[in-house]
Amino acid sequence: MSSAQQVRRGRFITLEGIDGAGKSTHLAFIRDWLANRDVDAAFTREPGGTPLGEKIRELLLAPDTVVSLDAEALLAFAGRQQHISEVIEPALAAGRWLVSDRFTDSTYAFQGGGRGVPFERIRALEEWVQRGLQPDLTLLFDLPLEVAAGRMSGTRQLDRFEQEAADFHQRARDAYLRRAAAEPQRFAVLDASRGIDEIQADIATHLRHLLERR
Repeated sequence: MSSAQQVRRGRFITLEGIDGAGKSTHLAFIRDWLANRDVDAAFTREPGGTPLGEKIRELLLAPDTVVSLDAEALLAFAGRQQHISEVIEPALAAGRWLVSDRFTDSTYAFQGGGRGVPFERIRALEEWVQRGLQPDLTLLFDLPLEVAAGRMSGTRQLDRFEQEAADFHQRARDAYLRRAAAEPQRFAVLDASRGIDEIQADIATHLRHLLERR
């Protein structure tokens, strides 16, 4: 196959934010936006995305799961390695766009910021598992804790992370914002306390810029 015939590598987009930030609300918009522009895209999530990953998700989110801090981080990366090898890399190599609801930034936020696992341990796992793979665009849906908590209140049974105290979620939010500040070329920080139309207008702008870079 000549260089002209080679498949152009796909784009990798991740959605991040504390629980209650509204990521799920905007996935359908992103799906429609890409489809309307004939972009071949796959959608996935973490924890999860593969049969093994979904089993790990059940363990990590179940309110009655008892797990050490290090084991929690290791489980997240075990699922991630399977996700990368089985779903993410094949999609990108085939030229598809891959949109994931959460990726490694969540581990830095929840296990690193929230739980207190040293960031250098997470970084070592990241380097081992990802081998340089990073998202092309990370949409960080940011909002105050009290707004996020209000959105989740009474909507459903909360999972193990959603049940954590406010200081846990504040540390997670702070970790997210520190990572965004350190990698402004990758992150787009969106004020998720605004109306849906305003947020999605911003999402469209960032997707358009990524599309134009193809």
